[in-house]
Amino acid sequence: MHFKNPELLYSLFLLVIPILIHLFQLRRFQKIQFTNVKFLKAVKLQTRKSSQLKKWLTLLSRMLLLACAIIAFAQPYIPNTEDFNEAQETVIYLDNSYSMQAKGKNGTLLNEAIQDIINTLPEDEQINLFTNNQTFRTTTVKALKNDLIQLEYSPTQLNYDALYLKGKQLFSKNNATTKNLVLVSDFQQNSNLITYETDSIVQLKLVQPKSSLVANVSIDSVYVDNASAESLNLKVLLSNQGERLKNVTISLFNDDVLLTKSAVDIEDKAETTFTISNNSVINGRIVLEDVGLQYDNVLYFNINSKPKIKVLSINETADDSFLKRIYTNDEFDYKSFKLNALNFNLIPDQNLIVLNELETISNALRIALQDFSLDSGHILIIPSNKSTLSSYTLLFKNINTQTLIDTDTSPKRITTINYNHPLLANAFYSKVTNFQYPKVEASYRFTSPKNAVLSYEDGTPFLVGTSNAFVFASALNKQISNFKNSPLIVPVLYNIGKQSLKLSQLYYTIGKPNTIAINAVLGQDDILTLSSVETSVIPLQKTFSKSVVLETEDYPNTAGILTVKNKTEVLQNLSFNFNRSESNLNYHNLKNTSNSIVSESLATTINDIKSNRSINALWKWFVIFALVFLIIEILLLKYLK
Repeated sequence: MHFKNPELLYSLFLLVIPILIHLFQLRRFQKIQFTNVKFLKAVKLQTRKSSQLKKWLTLLSRMLLLACAIIAFAQPYIPNTEDFNEAQETVIYLDNSYSMQAKGKNGTLLNEAIQDIINTLPEDEQINLFTNNQTFRTTTVKALKNDLIQLEYSPTQLNYDALYLKGKQLFSKNNATTKNLVLVSDFQQNSNLITYETDSIVQLKLVQPKSSLVANVSIDSVYVDNASAESLNLKVLLSNQGERLKNVTISLFNDDVLLTKSAVDIEDKAETTFTISNNSVINGRIVLEDVGLQYDNVLYFNINSKPKIKVLSINETADDSFLKRIYTNDEFDYKSFKLNALNFNLIPDQNLIVLNELETISNALRIALQDFSLDSGHILIIPSNKSTLSSYTLLFKNINTQTLIDTDTSPKRITTINYNHPLLANAFYSKVTNFQYPKVEASYRFTSPKNAVLSYEDGTPFLVGTSNAFVFASALNKQISNFKNSPLIVPVLYNIGKQSLKLSQLYYTIGKPNTIAINAVLGQDDILTLSSVETSVIPLQKTFSKSVVLETEDYPNTAGILTVKNKTEVLQNLSFNFNRSESNLNYHNLKNTSNSIVSESLATTINDIKSNRSINALWKWFVIFALVFLIIEILLLKYLK
């Protein structure tokens, strides 16, 4: 038992006073004479015995009365925990990702957690709180209340291990305090199993509020499935988490104009197709009617007017007909010149230059290609079987790619496709294992096997490439190779051409790195902005002579259609959507999570923390005991004869 005012216990020494009064009788007995002395003596003895008993009982009740009153003023209590006297620190992680839009018992899971913080924690209690995109250090609930009420959802979510480490960093370095780390999240199954190391200092508490959602339909993606000169087909992919649903309505808008509607039945996955005109600019919006999570019910996309990609082929004796068949007029502006008839002034205006089996690279051409590469231009090199490699070496160095060295005259087959190379990303629906392997009769060797796109059966590269330069290891003419007849030539050369100008996609995902090329010629101090009705963002950008490359990731942080502007001039529109990974309704089972305390209610967890600092106050009991002893004393004085 502890006391809030232990100094008052010294007053217990005052209990000596009534003892002294009772021990030293100051009153004298009065003598009365009677005739029968024997009878008087008996009465006197009987009166003394009863008087002594009454005095001692009265003394005892009076001392207990005073003792209880003194102890009550000292305010005794019993702490609930052994570490009651230790200072407490509390750090709370509040998951504000879009999966917390799921409905709970009293609104969304995020709003439930916010209300528990506001209603349960004392207003003046000092805490640290952080979300996926904000951190509030050493603050109080009173100061934090408006920020919590206005808290917005975040398009990204911290990794569970990362948020644990970040939470520990917000504690002070004082090891004498009790540290409570509270992680509030639905704990989606979007990463590995949750494991936390044992920590003797930090008490980890996991709060996993339960959702009442039984199904959630989301728009996963949209892409152009088929296109003609007049129309194109937009294929929309949907997924469902939960029970089967029927007649889910999907609408397609251009700005605010409804173009068409569709309805699908969906169990796990479904798709639908919209056919639209291929000759107009569309600011598209696909809307899904679903009562589950709301953020994934809308997907924005843009179809802008696409400039043709400029491809220039420089030939010497080789045939370029295979390039003409790939770089067609509907998407490319293809030009072809013999080396001796080339106008060098055409080079800076191109997006891709193909050196088609040149025997030597002159200094003038090398310098022009070097400047072209520095200005974001792309180069494809197909060597001749008679190439003078020494004339190529300096060019390879200038464009930062691998160098061709000596000739290998042994025949080889091209058997390996690097599906992870950026050139072939999404180029194949599945890995090709049974195609007819193309072969070469003779080839050059590279200095190293790095950045290989296609490789021979012995592991040496046939095609290597970086972000702006690709080099074949051999000539592609019929005498040296049958690669022209292989089905691989179309996706390889087509993607090299398409990636030489990064045209805007249908849409971009917020939270992922995006590189977007905008065809624009800017002044010296001009910058591009991404603007909407509510906001305007200046993204990271690199300016070249004929284009500007924008780089985005976490910003913009709202889904929608944004306008790319140079001052007041509108260049084009771009669409941004949130990552659909938050649509997952599968959650981790935390019951078996070690080194932590698991709860479904943040209010319960906060109350448990508060109980560690609470006490069982006993002063009321001692007041009651004092009153009881007062009544006992009154009864003794009145009724005990």
